[in-house]
Amino acid sequence: MRRCRRSVTSSTLIVLLAGAAAAEPVAARLDASRTGPPITPLVFGGFMEPATTRVWAEMLADRKFLNRVTSQPDPAAVTGGFGRRGPQPRWLPVGADAFVEMDKANAFVGAWSPLVRLEGAVPRGVGQAGLALRAGRAYAGRVALAGSPGAKVSVSLVWGTSPGDRQTIPVPALTARYATFPLKFTAGADTSDGRLEIAGTGTGMFHVGVASLMPADNVFGFKAAAIRWLKELGFEIARWPGGNFVSAYDWRDGIGDRDKRPPRRELAWNGLESNDMGIDDFMAFCRLIGATPYLAVNSGLGDAHSAAEEVEYVNGPATSRLGKLRAANGHPAPYGVKIWGVGNEMYGPWQWGHMSIRQYPEKHNLMVRAMREVDPTIEVIASGATPEEASWCYIENRQLGTFAEREAVSEPLPFAFGSTQDWTGALLATSAESIDYLGEHFYGYPNLVIDPAALQFVLSDEPMALKVRRLSNRVQLKFEAWDEYVKRFPGLRDKDIRFAFDEWSPRNRGVGGKPAPVNHPMLNPLTNALVYHEFFRHSDKVGLAVATGGMGGLANDSHGDAIGLRLEGLVMKLLHDHFAGALPVAVDGSSPQVPTKGTVGIDNSARPSGSPTYPLDVFAALRADRTKMAISVVNPTETPQECDFILAGVQASGPARVYQVTAPTGAAPAPAGPWGAFSGPPATMAESSLPEAPQRIIVPPASLTVYAFEVR
Repeated sequence: MRRCRRSVTSSTLIVLLAGAAAAEPVAARLDASRTGPPITPLVFGGFMEPATTRVWAEMLADRKFLNRVTSQPDPAAVTGGFGRRGPQPRWLPVGADAFVEMDKANAFVGAWSPLVRLEGAVPRGVGQAGLALRAGRAYAGRVALAGSPGAKVSVSLVWGTSPGDRQTIPVPALTARYATFPLKFTAGADTSDGRLEIAGTGTGMFHVGVASLMPADNVFGFKAAAIRWLKELGFEIARWPGGNFVSAYDWRDGIGDRDKRPPRRELAWNGLESNDMGIDDFMAFCRLIGATPYLAVNSGLGDAHSAAEEVEYVNGPATSRLGKLRAANGHPAPYGVKIWGVGNEMYGPWQWGHMSIRQYPEKHNLMVRAMREVDPTIEVIASGATPEEASWCYIENRQLGTFAEREAVSEPLPFAFGSTQDWTGALLATSAESIDYLGEHFYGYPNLVIDPAALQFVLSDEPMALKVRRLSNRVQLKFEAWDEYVKRFPGLRDKDIRFAFDEWSPRNRGVGGKPAPVNHPMLNPLTNALVYHEFFRHSDKVGLAVATGGMGGLANDSHGDAIGLRLEGLVMKLLHDHFAGALPVAVDGSSPQVPTKGTVGIDNSARPSGSPTYPLDVFAALRADRTKMAISVVNPTETPQECDFILAGVQASGPARVYQVTAPTGAAPAPAGPWGAFSGPPATMAESSLPEAPQRIIVPPASLTVYAFEVR
């Protein structure tokens, strides 16, 4: 075990990093007489992309037949879109390809529908495999069919290879008009390769307009277990529908009869969008989990008129033109959505509808003006990028090709304030009256640093105690940028513009031909905890935050059902439960944070983030009624750490509860991949008690610990 050590000189820092002993343990002084504004609960947000997301319960891919039904390989097969990498399940003919054609003349929805020609007693139709089924579980669905009087059609759920490994539902006689038939199945065995077949015998032909299959316990179309666990996690705000996705999304595609919403090729991620989850469905989701809705409008290929109509559909009275449409869709009362994001990463050439920095601020103004004419009470998030974000993304895309190779620019790195790469500065100069929040994104590779000389990512050889700060240092850069903007635009002092960190996440990948490193299971969870600490410390400037992987904080079983919280989800829940709405307390200490490697102004801040309690990070807050204090301690080292607490401004009263998150024994390393982890086993939190508030603590390696006790 090592104690937290005092650190004042560069030579002492070297000793610390080597783990050598020093004479004096650090003392963290918590001064409750110095408090900040309340921590908005809206920092605990989740991000959903694309429109129909992973919380949606639909089991069939391409259920509206955007793609041709054929057994031949598709030379341009779509992926599943954001968060669903790789080829997706396809519809294949039951029988020979020649008996299935795509009919444009009698399409149920979209451009075409499969037409199946029958051949007597030989079954012909369409089927989709790759379904995860659970023995004894009920499934509900529907199919829209039209056909000849001589067609005898049935729908089967198949879970094995034997003739009895299926349940078949005969469909009543068909007519030339499409009709929708309900389906109810119970699986007879567990399988990861179940199959739905829609097949017929007899004479003539039949059309398949649309098919759907969900677990019968779905809640308004959402996965029941996911809803339970997301509510347990404590989401306070949900952002939808994107992300890069939104820049080519038409919100009109997602309203009305779900089966009649057109399927679309999803342009941002080369995916397929069914539009099953639209505005009304998203609002139902927010009600189910108790989250504030945050709607993003399309400022890429979209326009001011479409954005204003979207606001009217959502917030307009039932007597307005689009309010009447909402009422006709079953929702007469206005939703009253307050938080609206205008665009996503519009500074990026990868964005559909990207335009120059000279043009986009005016488009932002036009859109906000039109939206506020419909509802003057809305709060608007601008799509910004400070110079450090623009610099980081430029290097990432030029070197790693995350989205597309970038053309070289002549301006030196890091990009300067006021340069043509200062997207946020341009918006503040021309659009401050049309901004309530600055939407800022930040990602980071804990295992990579930007070399100051080469201005490229290189692998880091730092200990985990420093790698975990890669992302929180980027948060600190945002506040340093704000200070610069206030100098440049003094009028900002009179405006209550706050940050909306509406995309952020750690990533993992290799560089220079080397694979992504194998991470400690707690590297990303502790990285996230330190980011939250920075949000809390700057409660005066942070209006909301949305974690990109927030909706992926659930642990799922092999059938895709949520069974608990992953470590990242548990970290969010623990901090939410103790710090949402709390008053930050000043924390002083004797051990300043050690500077990390990197390039100042791009992936490193001028002043290291965190509390002066190296190697620990300590944050404390009072409950709003000042009757209880919570102290959060991150130990990002791989050894136990000891630290003293000195409490000022209040007196502790009674016992303390202790909540601790560590990697389970034998936990696997975090999955590799540039987008972070979206899966993993469930985690548990250890709870214990102390007879009184702690004065000296010993925290285990790679851990997050929260102490909670009453004060007077």
